[in-house]
Amino acid sequence: MKKTVAIILAGVLAVSGIFANGGQDKKAKDNIDIVILCKSMGNGFFDACFKGSQEAAAEIGGINTTYMAPTQTTAEGQIEIIESLIAQHVDGIAISANDADALIPVTQKAMKAGIKVVSFDSGINVGGRIYDLMPSGSELIGRQQIQLAAELTGSKGSVAVLSASAQATNQNEWIKWMKEEIKDKKYSNMKLVEVTYGDDAPDKSYREANSLMEKYPDLACIICPTTVGLLATAQAVKDAGKSGKIQVTGLGLPSEMKGYILDGTCQKMALWNPIDLGYTSTYLLKALIKGEVKGQDGDRIPAGRMGTEMVQKDGIIFMSTPYVFDKTNIEEYAKIF
Repeated sequence: MKKTVAIILAGVLAVSGIFANGGQDKKAKDNIDIVILCKSMGNGFFDACFKGSQEAAAEIGGINTTYMAPTQTTAEGQIEIIESLIAQHVDGIAISANDADALIPVTQKAMKAGIKVVSFDSGINVGGRIYDLMPSGSELIGRQQIQLAAELTGSKGSVAVLSASAQATNQNEWIKWMKEEIKDKKYSNMKLVEVTYGDDAPDKSYREANSLMEKYPDLACIICPTTVGLLATAQAVKDAGKSGKIQVTGLGLPSEMKGYILDGTCQKMALWNPIDLGYTSTYLLKALIKGEVKGQDGDRIPAGRMGTEMVQKDGIIFMSTPYVFDKTNIEEYAKIF
């Protein structure tokens, strides 16, 4: 609890002068105040998301953007932060949710208080946000993970998934589609033996990866649809002397995974650009706060270099298909994010 409060206070102090005098009349403020609320601190993916928000804020002008997250990957930690932001009268919050449903009561409270709420990367269900910005279609992401594992293993052997938390909206959707993809007869010699969770904590993810290797001596591949899990798993496989014997793939940051891709521990992985997620989320909030869109299905929202985003059914906005990284391109992209 003390750590979470410390994060909240740090985030509040980072917004220079915004909430002085006990919270001021929004009409009197010169700038829009938004918060990028992520799953947890110390995650390079979300650091990159915030860089994108800062880029968009600089382009638009008149926006103060702040990065906040609980110390642990929990809905409770995010709820506590949102409660504090309601009291502080921020204008908008973009949230990567630790739980699709648990946040709904507090985000509804925020919206009733006049705060515009969108979710990104890991969504909040309908009723708890206005828009949900998805990095790609869940089906495309999930199926691609099995396809990558099949490429690396020759479509043979036992495969395990090391995910983030069991409540993570996006992870569960992707895993659902992984299970659907592997039913195809072309994967008849592959078997998904277990789904385990590292809670996006490096140490726990590392332990879970080692546990999988011990439990399944014939393990051919570990799929990690989480940047934290992929990094920890690659290190665990390398430390076990099984690089190239147990394939590692998933969703990873090029800057973090460069060494493991170059040494063959992780031959292929995929990811969308997290900078674009934070960038686009900021444009969505700006359009809602300024009343440029109605927050309805069918809205068309200009989003700077990302072009125009189309809002589909239930407030969903889809971005691009994950890009595949390997030895041929990893060094180029590692310089970017």
